[in-house]
Amino acid sequence: MTRAEHLDWCKARAREYLETGDLAQAVASMTSDMRKHPETERSMDPLIAMLGMQETLKGRDAVRRWIEGFQ
Repeated sequence: MTRAEHLDWCKARAREYLETGDLAQAVASMTSDMRKHPETERSMDPLIAMLGMQETLKGRDAVRRWIEGFQ
């Protein structure tokens, strides 16, 4: 799987949780899945994961922006 394909997969899985309203799980899913590919694992620094959790306090749109911000 290419980096781009993996990233799309990560985002799709995170969006599934987002659509059910489980914002914390959306962030956790994105965090976990990004660490599963050698070309995306370094993108998920613990600080970035914490910032994602902070976005849960701002609501669904903020978490969506956090998820979609990965490129």
